Amino acid sequence: MRIFFTILVVVYFTATPDKSISQNNNDSVLQNASLVNCVQYALQHQPSVQQSIIDEDIVDKSIKSKLADWYPQLNLNYNFQNNFQLPSAYFGGSVVQTGTYNNSNLGINLTQNLFTRDLLLANKTSDDVRKQIKQSSVSNKIDVTVNVSKAFYDVLLTQKQISVLDEDIIRLEKSLKDAYNQYQSGIVDKTDYKRATISLNNAKAQRKQVQNLIIAKYAYLKQQMGYPDNLNLVLQYDSNLMESEAFIDTAQQVTYQNRIEFKLLQTQQKLQQANLQYNKWSYIPTVSAFGAYNTNYINNDFGKLYNTAYTNSFFGLQLSMPIFQGNKRIYQVKQAELQVKRVDWDMIALKSKINTQYEQAMASYKGNLANYAALKDNVLLADEVYKTIHVQYTSGIKTYLDVIIAESDLRTAQLNYYTALYQLLESKIDVQKALGNIQY
Repeated sequence: MRIFFTILVVVYFTATPDKSISQNNNDSVLQNASLVNCVQYALQHQPSVQQSIIDEDIVDKSIKSKLADWYPQLNLNYNFQNNFQLPSAYFGGSVVQTGTYNNSNLGINLTQNLFTRDLLLANKTSDDVRKQIKQSSVSNKIDVTVNVSKAFYDVLLTQKQISVLDEDIIRLEKSLKDAYNQYQSGIVDKTDYKRATISLNNAKAQRKQVQNLIIAKYAYLKQQMGYPDNLNLVLQYDSNLMESEAFIDTAQQVTYQNRIEFKLLQTQQKLQQANLQYNKWSYIPTVSAFGAYNTNYINNDFGKLYNTAYTNSFFGLQLSMPIFQGNKRIYQVKQAELQVKRVDWDMIALKSKINTQYEQAMASYKGNLANYAALKDNVLLADEVYKTIHVQYTSGIKTYLDVIIAESDLRTAQLNYYTALYQLLESKIDVQKALGNIQY
């Protein structure tokens, strides 16, 4: 009775549907598009992240499906058979017809696994398999975070380039006006006026090119975030805060255990060791219990078929073990041992790869940091030079060619400075990823 009560409970909870309904987040418009909010939005809306969450659920259901074989397995069987002609049998020296024209059977079969290596493997590795798929999701989230951050910085860099070119156009328009007025006054010839026009046209053409480029970069950022293409996205940032956050401690050392790739490989090692044990279990017998309760109905008259029931029931144990399979089990164990060794070599290769990634990322960061510091000073120097030469030009001391060169140097210094800043920010992300500091 206890077994049948357990069966009823299992059947009830298995047949009862899960009434929890996942809530879809309809708030797809990002109001404050800071870097942190953009990353959080991506972790909720990026298709690859959502697919990882679904994969976790799929693995969980798959594990539960395999572990369900530990429960008693109850099956109902029913059949009805009508014989147009009765079967014949040789009996007592003559051939006689046997059986009845109508027969039916209703039975309940029960099986219970007591020992099977497949279920032992599923039970032993269930936690590690769940851990592995969760670690894969974490790895995916880290990649999304890195990609969104770099795309975010790339858009900001382009915006800064547009801002620099806008300021440059304002300066050139003022210089053009000054050159035209001096030309009209007869102080200089029209060469300065034409040079100013050429410089202004070049600046406007460059701005137009960058303006078109930012559309594509916004599209790429939206793609990485899983943000709707038809919705506007206005990035929010604090230049001073971003500049201060670009610096990190360059004395940090890599710790392999912090990297998600290392954690994944550790989990894989445990699964390979479990697979080795699984193959060793092939020498142990498989044991199961079984039982049945059958009701048979036989009658030549169909209307009276179910008037009388003939029942039978039984219970038994089954043990099975292959004795010889051509050394198949030995080869499978050897193969599993080699797979364990192979993962050990994967671990050695991964450590070398992580160390190389760290050294490359740190070298790139230090180089960008030195470049950033130098170019930041260049902006101040170029601005001072431009202002001085512009005053000297209006006083008739310098030529307009000197003004053009100074203005070009200032624009180049500003563009190079912002490029260096965002390269520094991007290399910082690479260092953080190499160190395993981006975690979920």
